[in-house]
Amino acid sequence: MTETLKPDLVETGAVEERKPAAGKPEPHGTATFRVWRGDRAGGLLVDYTTAVSPGMVVLDAIHQIQADQANDLAVRWNCKAGKCGSCSAEVNGQPKLMCMTRLNELPLEQPVTVEPMRAFPPVKDLVTDVSWNFRVKTRIAPFKPRAPDAPDGTWRIDQADVDRVQEFRKCIECFLCQDVCHVLRDHHLHDEFIGPRFLVYAAALEMHPLDTGDRVEELRQAHGIGYCNITKCCTTVCPEHITITDNAIIPLKERVVDRFYDPLGRVLKLFSRRGQP
Repeated sequence: MTETLKPDLVETGAVEERKPAAGKPEPHGTATFRVWRGDRAGGLLVDYTTAVSPGMVVLDAIHQIQADQANDLAVRWNCKAGKCGSCSAEVNGQPKLMCMTRLNELPLEQPVTVEPMRAFPPVKDLVTDVSWNFRVKTRIAPFKPRAPDAPDGTWRIDQADVDRVQEFRKCIECFLCQDVCHVLRDHHLHDEFIGPRFLVYAAALEMHPLDTGDRVEELRQAHGIGYCNITKCCTTVCPEHITITDNAIIPLKERVVDRFYDPLGRVLKLFSRRGQP
């Protein structure tokens, strides 16, 4: 559950965490977790029953299973605080951070399914190979600042322009948005589409008040922005509550449309060329 910080930051998606609503019963006794075990050659779901207690999250249960029943269970994690993005998985079919998924939010009367992200190749058990994402990032034109405004080598920019891109910098690269995206998950168009995480990255550069780079042609062609049909599933799963679709992807789509598909813009460009010597 979240609530907005300030009225003037609503459009940036800024939120703060607050305690879960009272009334949800905390887990007691035991629960069964149906965990995917395997590697690139294949795998299967294996049931493990383990003790649960108040305050536990899915990652706690996985660690308990790893310690007591399956010492060779592979799982990637680091901070256990929802800030490193390492423990991404699919819990009951939903892309989630295991460290931020409380057991009292799940129907423990049924087995809780824990699987690796499906948009990426499995390595072992709950660990997937996400290296494709880092290769994609190198394909995006880097930050190219304009010349400084002041004699001391600094710039002058409006706070509103700073706020606009600050939201995008909250990304922890958990790649849940990549996992839920049907273009990558179901159609496997990794060679043609960079995915929502890197559309956010491109937006952070394109909308930066100091950047002079132009990535619109690449967005249309090499980065495949046209594949996104704005279902907003990426926004729904983002643990940092970044409004990916509305604040990043749609404005980038508008830039592509304005340059390449706006009929009035084409006419204006035609006449502007005629006036050139």
